[in-house]
Amino acid sequence: MVYTVTFNCALDCVMSVPVCRAGEVNRAGSEKVFAGGKGINVASVLADFGVDAAAMGFVSGFTGDEVERLVRESGVKTDFIRLKNGMTRINVKIKSDKETEINGAGADVPPEAVRELIKKLEKLGENDMLVLAGSVPASVPRTIYGDIAKTASQKGVNIVVDAEGELLLNALPYRPFLVKPNRHELGEIFKTDIETRSDAAQYALKMRDMGARNVLVSLAGDGAVLACENGEVYESDAPKGKVLNSTGAGDSMTAGFIAAYLERGDYEYAFERALCVGSACAFSEGLAAKSAAEKLYWDFFGRVKNIQK
Repeated sequence: MVYTVTFNCALDCVMSVPVCRAGEVNRAGSEKVFAGGKGINVASVLADFGVDAAAMGFVSGFTGDEVERLVRESGVKTDFIRLKNGMTRINVKIKSDKETEINGAGADVPPEAVRELIKKLEKLGENDMLVLAGSVPASVPRTIYGDIAKTASQKGVNIVVDAEGELLLNALPYRPFLVKPNRHELGEIFKTDIETRSDAAQYALKMRDMGARNVLVSLAGDGAVLACENGEVYESDAPKGKVLNSTGAGDSMTAGFIAAYLERGDYEYAFERALCVGSACAFSEGLAAKSAAEKLYWDFFGRVKNIQK
């Protein structure tokens, strides 16, 4: 079973606005509402790919009720902790000539709720994978991913971390199975600019030396790089297409890697699948659909060898 943790769940309200002018009333041409948060996105894509996934984290208020309903509707099991105060945040994504996002602050997560989550995670074991994804509220210590990773690693759980800065760094000593920084996050950690795939490979290897078993770096339209625990480094361009949506592309890539690795246990295969799943999300209005990702994979990589089913 794959469990995902989202500290900052959200309702994502995506509005298409033909022309967006600051200081004026703008009318949307269309709008859609999704359950948001990086861990939720990962779980939703996994479920579409036939992987058993459970979403954990914190919800509150009427928006929290809707998040939980939407997550269950996507085929994901839920085990959220309900907070007594506040409401799950609303994020507004404006799709116009430029993408603009306004992310809500969300409810504070008190220490007792964090302890309840950690207690729930104690049931995980060697056959499970735990995805720690996204930001945490200001009320939660920045050591939290490291604290969770320490406990989970002692039980043999495979840990995946997709987070920025301290949240990611604090988990590295506990040998996470996979970390997935994008080029900006990787550059901020090492105080440099990641301009090429060669740059990404260089610093992915440094991050692997710091404790991560596998480091997957997303470079948007420039492709991706994977530095593996077996010493191999894979890199590739990204499939070409019209970008309609950047929200959730990195989360889709994470889910694609997990699903493919669980299927075959092969890093190259998982890397190629991950790249195509992330691209499928970017070329659609929502998260990656399995059918679109499958088509991209076969069209882009054009495999000539037979792959045993």
